[in-house]
Formats: sequence, structure tokens, C-alpha cells
Amino acid sequence: MIPLMIVFILIYGTIKKVQTYEAFVEGGKEGIEISFSIIPFLVGMLVAITVFRASGALEFVMDLLKPVLNMAGIPAEIVPLAFIRPISGTAALGMTTDLIATHGPDSFIGRLASVMQGSTDTTLYILTVYFGAVGVKKMGDALKVGLLADLIGIIASIVVVSLLF
Repeated sequence: MIPLMIVFILIYGTIKKVQTYEAFVEGGKEGIEISFSIIPFLVGMLVAITVFRASGALEFVMDLLKPVLNMAGIPAEIVPLAFIRPISGTAALGMTTDLIATHGPDSFIGRLASVMQGSTDTTLYILTVYFGAVGVKKMGDALKVGLLADLIGIIASIVVVSLLF
């Protein structure tokens, strides 16, 4: 389907007398400029994630939540993934890999981590990098809606995995 779409775009551009190759090259230049413009925001996010994990703040929050999670039947091992997933996809993927390696892919925790990985997004990363690259300064509503969607994804993951497995 993708090759057909590319051919269609090239034929349509030729019919409309658009210099398709030049437009493609210009788009490539623009893509590289955007890539370079997001580097400072990306570095800032990576530093913030590293400080959050290395400071022990993540473990502190986990220790506070353990009694409540145990009463609700939610494994405490999944909490770091729930906190990190909205911040960094790479860190969340690493945590998911560790959980699956430790508990197994068919365990409750392994399945929950997998479903949670697919049901949530990297909201803070997206807002920081992409909104920062295009100069959006006021992102309060997008942040609220994105984090609410992540929370709903986390809750839905727990409910679905608990009911099905």
C-alpha cells in the first residue's frame, strides 16, 4: 500500500506541475532542522529521568504506595513502569524487559507490563520535545488530557489483565 501511495503522490505532483524531487529534498532539509532543534529538549528530559531514578525518589514513592497496592491486589513491581511510561518510552521498555525477564512473559506481572506498555504513551516526552520544537509555550490542557489518558490506560490495563488472566 505504501509504494502505491508514493507512486500516487509522485504522479499527482507531476500532473499538478510540482517539482516533486525538489519538494522531497526540501522536506528532508526541514526534517533535519527539526531533529537538531529538539536535541536540547531531549537532553533535558533524559537528565530529568536520570535524576529522578538516581535520587531514590522512585523507590520512595513505591514504598509509600506498597500498602495501598497490596490491598488492591496490584503488584508493586509494576509501579515504576506506571511512573516512567509517561516520561520515557525507552526507560519504560527497559523496565518492561526487566519485568518479563524476572517474572516471565506468561506471569501476571509480565502480561500486565506488556499491556500497560501498549495502553499508555510517553506524554511528557511528547509535550517536551515536540511542543518545545514548534515553540508551544502553554501546554497545560494537553498535559492534563495526556496524563489523564495515561492514568486511564494504566487502570484499564490492570482491570483487563486481572479479568482475563
